[in-house]
Amino acid sequence: MSGHSKWSTIKRQKGKLDAERGKIFTRLTKEIAVAAREGGGNPDGNARLRTAIAAAKAANMPSDNVKRSILKGTGELPGVTYESITYEGYGPAGVALFLQVMTDNKNRAVSEIRHLLTKWGGNLGANGCVAWMFHKKGVITIELNATTEAALMDIALDAGAEDISSDTGSFEVVTPPDALEDVRAAIEKKEIKIVSAEITMHPSNMVKLTTEKDANAMLRLYEALEDMDDVQKVYANFDIEQSLLEKVA
Repeated sequence: MSGHSKWSTIKRQKGKLDAERGKIFTRLTKEIAVAAREGGGNPDGNARLRTAIAAAKAANMPSDNVKRSILKGTGELPGVTYESITYEGYGPAGVALFLQVMTDNKNRAVSEIRHLLTKWGGNLGANGCVAWMFHKKGVITIELNATTEAALMDIALDAGAEDISSDTGSFEVVTPPDALEDVRAAIEKKEIKIVSAEITMHPSNMVKLTTEKDANAMLRLYEALEDMDDVQKVYANFDIEQSLLEKVA
């Protein structure tokens, strides 16, 4: 289990739910608008938009917000124009970082990212320096009390899922990117509530952090990047033993 997945679980348990909910809605609003701008406002012919709408639904985002975001993306309502960018770099102990950014000011975004990386012992790298370490996967998250592992496995695997785990305190169903919607639909058809459904980047190898200094710096950097308004997603290939994680969390 990756350290950043365990860190996300600890943060949820610590509370910050309202603040995190607001950030989730902001990020979903940007993603829906950009998806609609690039592929049109009809989700039937726009896979990226369908996935974004499904994520919004799983996050309980009001349907009016979704509609407004689509209309802003297609230009039917006025709104800010966002640019999708990826940045790559390294954190403490050589941890690979892959950032998905959506911003209306590229210079501001890269400046803030570089500042945070430098502050916590990392550095910004060239495009392609770490992208090869990550591959796309669909991930569906479900609370443990929503179903049983056996029942979920039968449904998900039949619909095209690759794996199911419960290491992070919830069920995580992993799918090929193009099977995410089919698996999500199959799970929802059985009236099992989904917490989130999204395309993510999975690392192909992990860096194990073994000292409090490195673990603390990496977690603070990860949290600071996540808190940036321009950053949509932060992917990193670090792992921390639970005992050490509890010391620095």
